[in-house]
Amino acid sequence: MKFLLHVDRAIASAETALLVCILGVMVLLGFAQVLLRNFFSFGFPWVDSFLRHMVLWIAFLGASLAVQERKHLNIDVLTRLLPETWKRFSWLLTDLFAAVVCFAFLKASLTFLSNEIYHGMILFLGIPTWYFQIIIPIGYGMLCFRFLIKVIEDIRRINRGDSIREKGRES
Repeated sequence: MKFLLHVDRAIASAETALLVCILGVMVLLGFAQVLLRNFFSFGFPWVDSFLRHMVLWIAFLGASLAVQERKHLNIDVLTRLLPETWKRFSWLLTDLFAAVVCFAFLKASLTFLSNEIYHGMILFLGIPTWYFQIIIPIGYGMLCFRFLIKVIEDIRRINRGDSIREKGRES
């Protein structure tokens, strides 16, 4: 388990660095595009499409980091009403369900990506569209991995009899 957590933290560091770089590029390109259009009546036609695709990258990287830190969206109205013992099982079931859903989306996104590769659509500057869309299966794969790590943590917590984790925090 320690190895998985070490890998998880290393991936989170890489994701954070990539997230910062992409966000920086998006801000600079967006700002440059606004300046060029407003002051020079000129702009790069590929920037808008590029920025739209980078939003996908930001979304998946952010979602993966949120799951890693247990700060993702969750609805815990019923969980608050459950006794302590049942809460542990509730978190285990929801993490397992999320992992299964992410795995199903991973499989679907691989089909989507293979169709994009087959059709050979070009986004801009001769770059195939699928280069930018590869984040979809990678993102769902990372989400599935992260939820499976949470499932293992939940099982360990149940076996040890630890108290339930707080919202967004491990106990």
